[in-house]
Amino acid sequence: MSTIDRRQFLQRMVIFSGGALATAALLSLLDWSKVESPQLPGDNATPTDNATPTDNTTPTDNTTPPDGTTPTDNTTPPDNTTPPDDTTAPAYLAVAHGSSPTTLVEKAIDALGGIGRFVKSGDDVIIKPNICVAGRTPQYAATTNPEVVAALVALCLGAGADRVRVMDHPFSGTAEEAYDTSGIAEAVEAAGGKMEVMASMKFQNTAIPNGKSITSCLLYRDILEADVLIDVPIAKHHSSPDAVLSLGMKNLLGVVENRSIYHTEMAERVTDLTSLVMPDLTVVDAIRILTDNGPTGGDLNDVKQMNTVIVSHDVVAADSYAATLFGKTAADLPIVRAGARRGLGTTRFSRITKIEA
Repeated sequence: MSTIDRRQFLQRMVIFSGGALATAALLSLLDWSKVESPQLPGDNATPTDNATPTDNTTPTDNTTPPDGTTPTDNTTPPDNTTPPDDTTAPAYLAVAHGSSPTTLVEKAIDALGGIGRFVKSGDDVIIKPNICVAGRTPQYAATTNPEVVAALVALCLGAGADRVRVMDHPFSGTAEEAYDTSGIAEAVEAAGGKMEVMASMKFQNTAIPNGKSITSCLLYRDILEADVLIDVPIAKHHSSPDAVLSLGMKNLLGVVENRSIYHTEMAERVTDLTSLVMPDLTVVDAIRILTDNGPTGGDLNDVKQMNTVIVSHDVVAADSYAATLFGKTAADLPIVRAGARRGLGTTRFSRITKIEA
């Protein structure tokens, strides 16, 4: 696996846009030899610890099934297998349930090996919650829980991060209004972090070397320059049938301008963006979930208290498990299916740590 840091890798990938070097670098960074043995959350199949994988190949977007038909997005996500579980290794995905959001974040990340696995001394960290709309206080479950975000800020600073910035690009109201109303600004500042308004001048045309539907985007420059990116979506309903739910991959639309273009061929375009941005850690806030009328909500009858946090280094895996909170699987979510089909993560895994805290 390459020893370059996240910032160096992403900068090199943009420089070699569209080239074989960029593709190779991306696959090297993802290190698919570490993806867990398969089990879809909610699957009745029982994983075994001594199964021998039969296919270690990386799924591609241009393979042709034996019958000669062209693969479609309705196919079952690929089965990304790995060697048998090492019970002493960190969890691939952790799910924590309990009454304190701060404790849930801390316990779940501990199960993954601790925050030091992701954040090193001197790192520049960006935390990307969902603060998409002004006018919604936390109880409406349209924006990420403030305590979840603050807990991450405190962990990163405790690991020695040089600075921790929190940001989003709302589509309703101003950033300042959304930051304040969501309760996130107050919580982040109390934890020692900094809220950053995403200035228009910092959105720059950036190549997407592995793009299929789009090959460039207007990306917030600092996203690529940061050492660590932590994606912190709230789990919620989305009215578009091309999304169904808004989770980790969908949450990354807050780092680009002109997000409306992503609502055409949404699954492929969100996957294109994810292939470029690729968060180091995904923390799904399911303290409260929005079960209908998303993404903005507005009716407390659509909110369900779940008191859950889901954490993984694999955004596709985190989204796949989050789907089960809504009675769905990855197969029901076009964006997640596309992410798995194109090798950005797995929808099937067995090493899940569940925590009652």
